[in-house]
Amino acid sequence: MSFTSHSPQPLMPLTGGKLVLGTVALSLAVFMNVLDSSIANVSIPAISGDLGVSPQQGTWVITSFSVANAISVPLTGWLTQRFGQVRLFITSIILFLLASTLCGLAPSMSVLIAARVLQGAVAGPMIPLSQSLLLGSYTPAKSGMALAFWGMTTLVAPIMGPLLGGWISDNYTWPWIFYINIPIGIFAAWATWSIYHKRESMTRKLPIDTIGLSLLVIWVGSLQLMLDKGKELDWFNSTEVVILGVTAVVAFIYFVIWELGHKHPVVDLSLFKSRNFSGGVVAISIGYGLVFGNLVILPLWLQTQLGYTATLAGEVMAPVGVLAILLSPFIGKILPKVDARLVASTAFAIFALVFFMRSEFTQNVDTGTLMIPTLLQGAAMAMFFIPLTSIILSGQPPDKIPAAAGLSNFVRIMFGGIGTSISSTLWDNRSTLHHAQLTEFTGSHNPAFVQAMHGLMSQGMSEEAAWAVIDHNITVQASTQGATDIFWISAVLFLMLIALVWLTKPIRSSAPIDAGGAH
Repeated sequence: MSFTSHSPQPLMPLTGGKLVLGTVALSLAVFMNVLDSSIANVSIPAISGDLGVSPQQGTWVITSFSVANAISVPLTGWLTQRFGQVRLFITSIILFLLASTLCGLAPSMSVLIAARVLQGAVAGPMIPLSQSLLLGSYTPAKSGMALAFWGMTTLVAPIMGPLLGGWISDNYTWPWIFYINIPIGIFAAWATWSIYHKRESMTRKLPIDTIGLSLLVIWVGSLQLMLDKGKELDWFNSTEVVILGVTAVVAFIYFVIWELGHKHPVVDLSLFKSRNFSGGVVAISIGYGLVFGNLVILPLWLQTQLGYTATLAGEVMAPVGVLAILLSPFIGKILPKVDARLVASTAFAIFALVFFMRSEFTQNVDTGTLMIPTLLQGAAMAMFFIPLTSIILSGQPPDKIPAAAGLSNFVRIMFGGIGTSISSTLWDNRSTLHHAQLTEFTGSHNPAFVQAMHGLMSQGMSEEAAWAVIDHNITVQASTQGATDIFWISAVLFLMLIALVWLTKPIRSSAPIDAGGAH
């Protein structure tokens, strides 16, 4: 493969078969990347058992990928200017395939973690560059359509990941969750090179901002480790968590000061001067954090409290993809004709409705009732990513789009981790509080409790067994109330996010995003 940098003439949009093949290739690379961040989740017991470590140690397979990925995503802008977006994208795919092969061949947990760190690090530029290359392939008026195709893959992959990972672990061996990347990646790399190698972006030799990069690694690494270990170590009651937290805050403050004053920053924080970029990034990140946090709690609640198997819990979550896939092309088509802020507001309103419906769940909820809000959530997902990404990238000159896409994806991914940690901790705390409140109604002073005890003991149970049954029921009820508290809070926060969307400026309907030339 030979790569050459071309003059910064506005690129002509692709047409016909090249456009179709280019869209498929870029989307497949994103699908492979996003799939790998979730496919290992359900395979942790199989991996840890095979490599002779505890399931807790096995979770480092997920953590190591996410930490390395979070650090490399915001470097996309700098790396693109240094090497060119096509060259960087294809190198990212090839190195990802190499890392996937090493993951599958790993003889021990330490080797697997090292391979996952490499995999996460080289995967970083893939998602933002796929957005940038895709937007350059379509006319500005069709940019909504480009984002719709991109959005569909990012919506389907997290749903497919656990289902595919579970099926592979049950029917084959766990290394195959990594080996399946190889044919996908080879096709994506070949197709991308054959279509885009003459569409390389301009490159310029930039000095490496080593201090900025070091500070980025320190604060992101500390924050991610704090979020991953916090719940296990009882948060700020642990010296380790306090040290990680202080390190993250101090390094972050120094990082911001350094990057704003540096001539060639490793992360271009000046992008936040744009009202649409900053407003859009905050809205999409908080929204994503809420969705992702709840995405962890719902299946956990179903499995730990209501007796659902992992497969059944996956089936309850699966309908989210139906409306998301059906509506994404439609949203992409109408987006140039309507105000993106209106579409994003509709998404937040539907999310609010979904979580208000879930806040009414009880421990006796049936599968049909569980699936209705999940199905509706798919419509909100289709109206969430596409218009907000459109707002974030609007008005950015083509040379800034990789940096803007990289930085916005980085903040969104970080908020996903923060949302997960806050939601699971809040669920524990609220469940404990409800359990304490419910146990106040037990004892001989409560006729209903006495009657329940007599009823259970009349069935031949001992007093201890009857107590155990009632305590189990209280635990399930408390855990359910804890989960519904979080659903209710999420619904209120989604309604508040609507106001944030309207702080951004309207996008010109004729050209939401111009990837071929600056506004």
